[in-house]
Amino acid sequence: MTAPAAAPAAALAVPFSRTVHAEWIKFRSLRSTWYTLAGLGFAGLGITALGMSTVGVDYANLTAAERADWDPTNQSLTTYLIAQLIIGVLGILVVTSEHATGLIQTSLAATPRRHRLLAAKAVLLTGVAAVTGQALMFISFFLGQTMLAAQGVPNASLGDPGVLSAVLGGGVYLTAIALLAVGLGTILRTTAGALVTLVSIVFLVPGFAGLFPSGLAGILDFWPSQGAAAVLTTLPNPDYPYPWLNLGGMCLGVAAVLTVAFVLFRRRDV
Repeated sequence: MTAPAAAPAAALAVPFSRTVHAEWIKFRSLRSTWYTLAGLGFAGLGITALGMSTVGVDYANLTAAERADWDPTNQSLTTYLIAQLIIGVLGILVVTSEHATGLIQTSLAATPRRHRLLAAKAVLLTGVAAVTGQALMFISFFLGQTMLAAQGVPNASLGDPGVLSAVLGGGVYLTAIALLAVGLGTILRTTAGALVTLVSIVFLVPGFAGLFPSGLAGILDFWPSQGAAAVLTTLPNPDYPYPWLNLGGMCLGVAAVLTVAFVLFRRRDV
């Protein structure tokens, strides 16, 4: 009589780490995962190398006022503009690839608690994005500063004021973008739709900022590629005097998107 109850009890006893591990197996088994990560490295560092290759000439043509605003750290971290899209694609594919192939039905059969499955995906992406994003920021910084020094242009070191904070902030920013992508992928359930939405958020909305009513302009203080990205600079920005507060506001926005994603994931049919 006790045997039938044992199976559900055993299922309930499965630790969350096992669910995360199952997601890791699926994640690493996809070729698209490794293609995307390789693209993140090649494109990210390629943008840094390309951008730094002519800085010596550009710096020589700057005025005295422009040289006073020279931020070598930010110069080498502008790779985040491309990196946020690539790492966003990674976050989207973690969810939408299963919808495209129908594997989501198998995943839900193995993990009936839908919030548990989505939480495992979010935790996995947080770890992957934090490691890869932070590695990209550090490597881009060192590569950029090496190229600046080789051209005789003022450069920075990690011990300079605000430098380490900017580099670490870049990793946090990219991690937040990855989680935003997970939320968008869950809500829209299609790779194309989620990617278009992500591009609109990080590029199109800031591009049309001048058309915003005055009452809505303040939202850009906590927007990707705008106020939140101010954390990647070392010089004071009068428009964003508290960059970590801006980044924190962006993270709250990402949390709101994830909350909507969790609610819809639990209520909708596959």
